[in-house]
Amino acid sequence: MVSRVRVWLNRTYAENVFFMDQLRRNPSDRAVEIHATHGDADSPVLAAADTADLEPEGLSPAAYVEYALDQCRRRGIDVFVPRLHQSAIVAHRAEFEAAGTALLAPPPEAVAVFQDKVIAYEAVQAIGVPVPPWWRVRTADELVAAVEELEAGGYRACFKPASGAGGVGFRVITRAPFSLTHLSGFPTPYVQLDLVLDALRRADEPVDWLVMPRLEQPEVSVDCLTGPDNRVRLAIGRVKNGRRRGFTLQEQWLEPARLIAEGFGLHYLSNIQFRMFGETPVLMDVNTRPAGGLHQLSLCGVNVPWLAVQLALGEDPGVVAPPFLGQDYTVVSGPRPLRPVSIPQQRAEVEEPLLPAMPAPTSVDSVESGAAQVLPL
Repeated sequence: MVSRVRVWLNRTYAENVFFMDQLRRNPSDRAVEIHATHGDADSPVLAAADTADLEPEGLSPAAYVEYALDQCRRRGIDVFVPRLHQSAIVAHRAEFEAAGTALLAPPPEAVAVFQDKVIAYEAVQAIGVPVPPWWRVRTADELVAAVEELEAGGYRACFKPASGAGGVGFRVITRAPFSLTHLSGFPTPYVQLDLVLDALRRADEPVDWLVMPRLEQPEVSVDCLTGPDNRVRLAIGRVKNGRRRGFTLQEQWLEPARLIAEGFGLHYLSNIQFRMFGETPVLMDVNTRPAGGLHQLSLCGVNVPWLAVQLALGEDPGVVAPPFLGQDYTVVSGPRPLRPVSIPQQRAEVEEPLLPAMPAPTSVDSVESGAAQVLPL
């Protein structure tokens, strides 16, 4: 009898409820139980998990590693998919292996390269992957110089933190004066240059921004599954062009993604994003973790979360090609259950004191980038 697989996702994105769904619906018909932890008691991933804990707040990276090791030992975790404090966790891979837990994450050297976008751009450029022009900016004067150089070339300037994820802090520079026009409709990423400069000059400490031209659509996110031997097992591009989404196997996107995944050892799941600079696809960002939209690849007939878990368990699936490419689609929000209390219900077989049984979920939360809804062509 094949044993169950116990998987833990820590403080992950709400969209990963679909990652969890796919693990349970795996084509191997293997029993999968999922443990989830989060700092928000109302995270949908806690309600979707078989067992769950609220994470303690304020832990240093080192203290979080100790917390994670304790979770793995007590919960019997076979595969841990770390998002929070990923770099600190992967530095202790041997300790997790000793606890019987495989880390579904790249080695520390690979994670370190892509924590800082400047280091990442320099590194991938060195192996022949095109990147957009960029400037590292810490002061108001440096920002002005970068913006003026971009505008002189006919480009619109934008900036984002040199480290960070999920598009947090991304803004597009405009010289249009602030007016009532900017207060109508929905908020946009556009921000007035004079307001940014004023904020910088009044700040108590310097910023650390990457300034570059605003890149054009389409945006192509290549999801890669790479083995610990540095060979890519699967690569599929998800194309975003406004609301419309689709898939691609064109080599202009996949070849540079493979170069990065194999060249830097981005083991297991990574997401490598490109946009257009003129007529050239250029690197936009690299995520050393599963993308929130990874589940959308199910429209191509592949269950990538399960393939990754198999690989982490040493059950190499080999090179996988999608049997087909799904038709164009869009993504919509959808309701997911929430627990009506702060701690989700625990399964009866958990080897620790149990909380009293709780009533069935009655609340719902909207999960962005939800189930893929196919558009008519």
